[in-house]
Amino acid sequence: MTSILQNQEHSVLTLTINRVDKKNALTADMYAALADALTRAASDSGVRVVLLQGHETVFSAGNDIADFLQQPPANPDTPVSRFLRGIAVFPKPLLASVCGPAVGVGTTMLLHCDLVYAGDNAAFSMPFVNLGLCPEAASSLLAVQLMGYQRAAEALLMGEPFMVETALELGLISRVLSPADVNAYAQQQAQKNAAQTA
Repeated sequence: MTSILQNQEHSVLTLTINRVDKKNALTADMYAALADALTRAASDSGVRVVLLQGHETVFSAGNDIADFLQQPPANPDTPVSRFLRGIAVFPKPLLASVCGPAVGVGTTMLLHCDLVYAGDNAAFSMPFVNLGLCPEAASSLLAVQLMGYQRAAEALLMGEPFMVETALELGLISRVLSPADVNAYAQQQAQKNAAQTA
């Protein structure tokens, strides 16, 4: 089974995290597929918008710890590093559709997205402190810019999850919909934005 599905419709490239049986936990191979897709999309004039999405029950449980132990990201050219650089410098609109848990990188990648639509079942968490890790993906900078220092400090220093209502209040997400509708709505908005950038 392909863990990252890629579908281009008109000028929108949709990247779907497709490992639901493992709660969409990301492996090195999945990071490589995402990084490669972003690199191609950045230089492809036929792609105007990229949409990241998961399943209506889960966006991503974060990193697959067992996979990371087998393939630790030891240098700047590892798949996870390439992906994080890719979303940080991606030159086109980047949208996301989030339902269910978004843990660790499942939340921090959203800080790089221009628009994020969430199901009312979404839950966000940056539990790096609980794992003895430094926050990734420039999240200690971007979360402060987005949420304000005190709210970002609470999210990062306490590592406690927050629900969709708080995410909307903090500006992390743009709109809340039912889980059954959010992917289709995000796709509609991506297509609309692609048409506007034509």
